[in-house]
Amino acid sequence: MAKKPAPKNSQKKPQPPVAGRPAGLFTWIVVGTLVAVIAVLVVVKVSTGTSSTSPTGFQAASPAVVAELTGVPASVFDSVGVNSPAITISKPNLATGQTMLTSKGADGVTRPTYFYLGSEYCPFCGAQRWPTIVALSRFGTWSGLGASHSAEAPEAFPNTPTFTFQKATYTSSYINFKGVEEFTNIRSTDGKTPYVPLMKLSKADVALVRKYDTATYIPGMPAQDSGSIPFISIGNQFLSAGSSITPDALQGLSRSDIAAALSDPTNFLTQGIITAANYQTAAICKVTGQQPAAVCTSSGVVAAKKALGLK
Repeated sequence: MAKKPAPKNSQKKPQPPVAGRPAGLFTWIVVGTLVAVIAVLVVVKVSTGTSSTSPTGFQAASPAVVAELTGVPASVFDSVGVNSPAITISKPNLATGQTMLTSKGADGVTRPTYFYLGSEYCPFCGAQRWPTIVALSRFGTWSGLGASHSAEAPEAFPNTPTFTFQKATYTSSYINFKGVEEFTNIRSTDGKTPYVPLMKLSKADVALVRKYDTATYIPGMPAQDSGSIPFISIGNQFLSAGSSITPDALQGLSRSDIAAALSDPTNFLTQGIITAANYQTAAICKVTGQQPAAVCTSSGVVAAKKALGLK
């Protein structure tokens, strides 16, 4: 039996809709063969500025779900390691010779920075938030996470269960976090963008994305796909454009279903999320100087380091 084609793991940001062309067509590739099927990607210009609009449709994530999401037992990380036989995982890309991305935290301390750019309508961003939140929870504490989902049909992977960073704050002694959700999952009626704008990038953020979210720094990225989301920079030492896990794996499930399964290392979806989180953790450990030691020397993270070619 032929394998089901896997979706390309990223999407370009949206432009104002063009008459006669739907806003939700994506590139698909066949796993292992990289045979392109049909591709139409939606593009948007990067917004500039430092302000954000009033959050639209925000709903706080369930405390019980957040507790399960951020409290994955250490034994699960170690049991899974990088073993995800049912779901192919994309690894972060090592960027050599780049100046460390840093920022000041709320406490005024300058630290390496995890930068995330996405949008609430984007199913690939929705999938990526799961391992991102799980990985960063090993280094600090989340608050203000919102419950969200990707855009509704006819977009690909409609209503992918996820979270939003629009009101989220993250506190850590090791790494700072900046998350930008440029657009909501709510259709716009102004004709300027398909979705309601939410948060704006600073000028420094725009420069970061324009430099690193490109084929120059993302291996295998076609030049025309520059600016794809989700985009992640872990201290500018590791870069990724696209989700590390396919949103297809989350379809038909609720946030509570997925979060509750994270304590079961035999669950196929848990294996995918935790494998992706271990890769992210290994990358974060690299920029934090292998701190905290209990996390960075754990067997699951050591396995991820080895798979990434790190010492």
